[in-house]
Amino acid sequence: MRWVLLLRGINVGTAKRMPMAELRAMLERLGFEDVKTLLNSGNAVFSAPSTSASRLTASIGQAVVSTFGFSSKCFVLSGRDLETIARENALADRTDNDSRLVVAFLPDGLSAKVAALVGRRWGDEALAVGSRAAYLWCPGGIAVSPLVETVGRALGTDVTMRNWATVKKIRNVL
Repeated sequence: MRWVLLLRGINVGTAKRMPMAELRAMLERLGFEDVKTLLNSGNAVFSAPSTSASRLTASIGQAVVSTFGFSSKCFVLSGRDLETIARENALADRTDNDSRLVVAFLPDGLSAKVAALVGRRWGDEALAVGSRAAYLWCPGGIAVSPLVETVGRALGTDVTMRNWATVKKIRNVL
């Protein structure tokens, strides 16, 4: 079974430095096969016989601490889950710049915190939600987006975000 790993807060600034070759080696030591890392921000795709995302999350989380000396919130999704998240993206056809469309991965599905933001007006920005992710269109840029800031503040460490271009790259190696 193919799985996707998204680590929160990896290689952002000088904190939580993690070479992707070392992440790949760590995942292989855990017994995972056909491991591929993408970009430099804690994204990996791998095969594992386990059918439990929660078990994989726990073992990877422990391995990150023992290998790198820090913790990072792990988001583990099945390949099918990622395909569902991509299919539910109601803003995908709205974008003319995949780097300004953000997918906020919600490990436990739609939270009340995100649901409370859906009815608000965001100017040129837009928010849509699916069963396992929220989608944020930020035409003025992610770094200056009030929507990204609000969602990030509302969810704290319960979310990790990737732009649509990254999600598409991950899907291509599934």
